[in-house]
Amino acid sequence: MILAVFLVGLLLPMLLGMPVAFAMLVCGVALMLTMGQFDVTLIAQTVVNGADSFPLLALPFFILAGEIMNAGGISRRIVDVAVSLLGHLRGGLGYVAILATVMLASMSGSAVADAAALSAFLVPMMIKAGYSPARTVGLIAAGAIIAPIIPPSIPFVFFGVLAGVSITKLFLAGIVPGLLLALSLVITWWWIMRTEAPPRLPRASARQIGRAFADGLWALGMPLIIVFGLKFGVVTPTEAAVACAVYAYLVSMLVYRELAHRDLYRIFVRVAMTTSVVMLLVATAMLSAWLVTVSGIAQTVVELVGPLVQSPILLMMVIMVLVVVIGTALDFGPTVLILTPILMPVVKAAGIDPVYFGVLFVVNNAIGLISPPVGTVLNVVAGVSRVSMTEVIRGVWPFMFAQLAALAAMTFFPWLVIVPAAYFAR
Repeated sequence: MILAVFLVGLLLPMLLGMPVAFAMLVCGVALMLTMGQFDVTLIAQTVVNGADSFPLLALPFFILAGEIMNAGGISRRIVDVAVSLLGHLRGGLGYVAILATVMLASMSGSAVADAAALSAFLVPMMIKAGYSPARTVGLIAAGAIIAPIIPPSIPFVFFGVLAGVSITKLFLAGIVPGLLLALSLVITWWWIMRTEAPPRLPRASARQIGRAFADGLWALGMPLIIVFGLKFGVVTPTEAAVACAVYAYLVSMLVYRELAHRDLYRIFVRVAMTTSVVMLLVATAMLSAWLVTVSGIAQTVVELVGPLVQSPILLMMVIMVLVVVIGTALDFGPTVLILTPILMPVVKAAGIDPVYFGVLFVVNNAIGLISPPVGTVLNVVAGVSRVSMTEVIRGVWPFMFAQLAALAAMTFFPWLVIVPAAYFAR
């Protein structure tokens, strides 16, 4: 009964067009009324406490760092470095796009921000060079979803806070899975380029490569703050976010001088708007998470999947398929916030490493960003590139299937995630 109330109370308002944050509030009220424990004060306190978290301070600062990075010329210099290294290869600009997505992912943590930046820089360049528009935008969209996996990762902050898992361990565990997704794109792009021959760019000279690296050296320094700072315990994820935002500001303002003080107001407004939406989602999700625990829904779900608990790999496979299906209808944030408190008790009962599960859960939800019909990243790429949504969807399919294959490999062979994670975290 209580599980039915939870599902109806959550899904019905969403189907009626209510924003997800308010749908979670409605669901919470419905659960409290069903349990006979309705208390407005308790709702208010739980929601406020849900947003009152030191780790969540990382969110606005990572968002700020990404906005400054795009406005201050850091993203463009990353692309220039990739072009100097790989532009001369057969299908070289595609490899440039993949390398650029990995490098940008280690700075922004936002798939939407990376998709917008790369669509503005690379799509016109690739189409002008003779690449298929559908292939180009499909590759850019698929590459952009690496951003939520390689640290800094905003979804890992969500998951870590809700699941009570170390955000530092999640960050470090996301490095290799992100690179595996990039490798799947490289293999797919190589396979596609066997039958296509767009013009190659001239090979960059050693001087040109050196000049590109010298110009992009300050941009390339940002990932070091995150990876080495977390690896050696110098900073917490929140402190790393602050350091990245300050670093991006100083480099953009004093070194590259492409960011003016008059631009800061516009950037801060965008960051405040994005942060307010995200924090409201997190706060209301905390209410739902608390009620899922006290109402016994989590235990009910554990009992329903009882036979699967004895086979962790089979359980992970079922969960991954479920999340893939849900990802076609729900956006990234709501999926993580809604499912985490429901699935974590099941994962713990099966003895699955919470860090391993968190990484695969976020990878799966990231792929949902390019899954039609919702596909937030698809909409961003289509809008910035001025390419029809039909072309974007047609172009993204081979790359999405390659990334799903990488996800399947990580599900069946957990050591692909667990072994590197243990190495980075020690």
